[in-house]
Amino acid sequence: MKRTAFFISDGTGLTAEALGNSLLAQFEKIDFEKVTVPYIDDADKARDMVKRINKASETDQSRPLVFDTIVNSDIRGIISNADCFMVDIFGTFLNPLEQELQASSSYSVGKSHSINNAGNYERRIEAVNFALDNDDGARTRYYDEADLILVGASRSGKTPTCLYLALQYGVKAANYPITEEDLNDQQMPSALKPHKEKIFGLTIEPERLATIRNERRPNSRYSSIKQCMHEIEEIELMYRRERIPYLNTTAYSVEEISTRIMVATGLKRNR
Repeated sequence: MKRTAFFISDGTGLTAEALGNSLLAQFEKIDFEKVTVPYIDDADKARDMVKRINKASETDQSRPLVFDTIVNSDIRGIISNADCFMVDIFGTFLNPLEQELQASSSYSVGKSHSINNAGNYERRIEAVNFALDNDDGARTRYYDEADLILVGASRSGKTPTCLYLALQYGVKAANYPITEEDLNDQQMPSALKPHKEKIFGLTIEPERLATIRNERRPNSRYSSIKQCMHEIEEIELMYRRERIPYLNTTAYSVEEISTRIMVATGLKRNR
């Protein structure tokens, strides 16, 4: 079963996309064709959007879903004439809030993504630069500045997690790959010892790790299931021996990994 879902906005469309995707994720048996359309901010664009929605309705033989965060009621009115099921995200939540707060909302385009706190924005950019500069154990001398140090086997998800933590939470996260040499020593790498309270470990199922590594270095010792099983076994042993908290990333997206780390470590979003 296929349904088309449009995420439409007079701004970037990120809010409509995020909330719409969260709702659609609850319907796992339905195949959704997802289309994000930003900057529908005048009547002509709205009428073109109606044609696009109606075409999808004819093709699918079922009316599309439309999640919108359009502020202008006239533009919303035009789109509502399309053959679709329309979900007004702002209206659904803002109207009850206005009643509870006894105040009118500003209904400003792009307000949910405006940079109204320059300090917060600058801290996130600084955290992203820190993650890039301290990737793969590149500059361990800067670990004093880190909020978090992710450790784990090569290709276990450290780099994307560090970048997501930086961009979304403003967390300065470095990452350090546990190498075969480290495992042979049977102890925590010396560069990490002074910062043990900042360390969080990632692990992954060996089969999944082998698949990921094979995309990078096919048919190599590095990507063999035997090597992956050995590394993961030894790394998890080190975590338990050193009492390092850790998370198995196999079944989680980078967003879920990051959120679970924030909860487990008690780190706070930098605002």
